[in-house]
Amino acid sequence: MKIIIVGASGTMGQFLTSILQKENHEIIRANRSSGDVKVDITSPASIKNMFLETGAFDALVSTAGPTFVGSWKNLTDQTFRSGIEGKMMGQINLVLIGQHYIRPKGSFTLITGALTHEPQRNFANASAANGAVEGFVRAASIELENSVRINAVSPTVIEDSPQYFPYFPGETPTTMKQLEYAFRKSLFGAVTGQIIKP
Repeated sequence: MKIIIVGASGTMGQFLTSILQKENHEIIRANRSSGDVKVDITSPASIKNMFLETGAFDALVSTAGPTFVGSWKNLTDQTFRSGIEGKMMGQINLVLIGQHYIRPKGSFTLITGALTHEPQRNFANASAANGAVEGFVRAASIELENSVRINAVSPTVIEDSPQYFPYFPGETPTTMKQLEYAFRKSLFGAVTGQIIKP
């Protein structure tokens, strides 16, 4: 399969790239400033240019989604838009634009998180963006054509990102193996419109 991984330089992206490359898939690493192709997901023009460069593909996995992390008192219209333009519209545009380049029976896998239903301090922006993306996944699944599937993977804090543990008191971290299986279910299974929780 020809698989585009958006956010391939991040913790999840690097992990998935290393796993899938061992299975002889053609992996295209997409990042803002490095990788096989550059993309800024806050820019629809940049997303379109990425697809023009990659051409037709079988699957897209997004592990990217910038949001504002910080105190409630620092939330403003401007700071809140970082998650709206990044994690929300960035991922939505990957699908809206990517649907014209994906092959029949392909799949989109987006990233959300447990913050959707279990908010933590400093993450109101991420919680809102996650909820919007999950609603989009459910709606898109009944309208995408050519048997194209779409799902979201929704982990809690992941074990390889201990710098975030203090923000998630009492949460059992998602292991990298659990994360792998969740993405495999979306990539290679038959499900669509699902929020897959590792």
